[in-house]
Amino acid sequence: MRIAILKFGGTSLGTRQMRRQAIARVQETLGTECQVIVVVSAMGRLGEPYATDTLLSLLAENEPVLPAREKDLLMACGEIISGVIITAELQQAGIDAVFLLGGQAGILTSAQFGEARILRVEPERIYEGLRQGKVVVVAGFQGVDKSGEMTTLGRGGSDTTAVALGAAVKAEIVDIFTDVEGVMTADPRLVADARILHWVSYQEVCQFAHEGAKIIHPRAVEIAMQSHVTVRVRSTRSAGTGTLICGPPGEGGSLDFHPDHLITGIAHTNHISQIKIAIGQDQDPLVVELAVFQALSQAGISIDFINVSPAGIIFTVPDGLAAKVVAILQAMEIKPRVVSTCAKVAVVGINMTGVPGVMAQIVQALNHEKIPILQSADSYTTIWCLIDECYLPQAVNALHRQFCLGDDYRSHEQRGEHDGLWKSNYRNGDPV
Repeated sequence: MRIAILKFGGTSLGTRQMRRQAIARVQETLGTECQVIVVVSAMGRLGEPYATDTLLSLLAENEPVLPAREKDLLMACGEIISGVIITAELQQAGIDAVFLLGGQAGILTSAQFGEARILRVEPERIYEGLRQGKVVVVAGFQGVDKSGEMTTLGRGGSDTTAVALGAAVKAEIVDIFTDVEGVMTADPRLVADARILHWVSYQEVCQFAHEGAKIIHPRAVEIAMQSHVTVRVRSTRSAGTGTLICGPPGEGGSLDFHPDHLITGIAHTNHISQIKIAIGQDQDPLVVELAVFQALSQAGISIDFINVSPAGIIFTVPDGLAAKVVAILQAMEIKPRVVSTCAKVAVVGINMTGVPGVMAQIVQALNHEKIPILQSADSYTTIWCLIDECYLPQAVNALHRQFCLGDDYRSHEQRGEHDGLWKSNYRNGDPV
């Protein structure tokens, strides 16, 4: 049984016209002799009647006292409405379809309302629908715990649903349909010559997602990477091939990852505050470090970009949490130095591992624009630099130029037409 999963985000379902385009994508996939599972998000965004944030706004005054269980029941309504409507419109278009709630589709989760994790998928009812020749529509973002209580999966939960189902049924591909053409080398709102990446590795797209690029949820990428599920990010509005996300050779993929460019793209996160804590010569660094990190942990504050040395501690938090962090530290008689309105710029590339000179190029590009680096860190695939937020557009453009990302280097000639790749190379869910 050849299966493809098509996940449609809220903007892809918000109007009748957009839903018609979504149905056209379903028809195209059925034409490839693949059976189809459709995963839906709630329709639209805040302000539109059935969007999740709109439903939450109904609670307004009551949310602080509403139990998490009842809040999850409300939040799950958006996907139920989407699923029923798209099923009706598929039927109207002559496509036999059936709708399943997350629990009915076999999505079993932890008992953590609002942020449940998928523990396993038992897709028997999905297979039953597919054997009957139906398109199976599944509500994203939701499942049930072992007690049968409905749970929601947190932000990006519909992406997670789609990829988890893809792993469970050994789908040939999971198509994430959204309002963008694919993953780009940088934010096109900042960089005029940003290009669509025709393919990208799991590790790279996970870094993009963690650094604020709203493409696909990092948790969904992690599941895809662990299960070798091939994912594609595409636009509902066009028939473009989008961006294929898979592993390099030997990791469940079959693309030739060309080493022509060290860097794949530039990501960024803004509205960050840097917190600096100096440790005096008369203080024991071990005692100060432990006290600071324990206090922040107990307050439920997650910190990032952490540097620890005998001379002090440096880390970052979102701007909105800076005042709370300062209050906690001052109560410990620690006077931190705070640099607010910063931005983190990430240079991402799977080919940079072990290659000398990447940091030199980053420093050269930022120095040329007279942009001070406040802090830096690195991993195998990413180098991060903290800068003043006022320099963000200059920094992203300078790095994009430095690494020649405006060139369409991952061209059709290099990659082959991946529009047909999954049909031949991922038959029955396994690379051949």
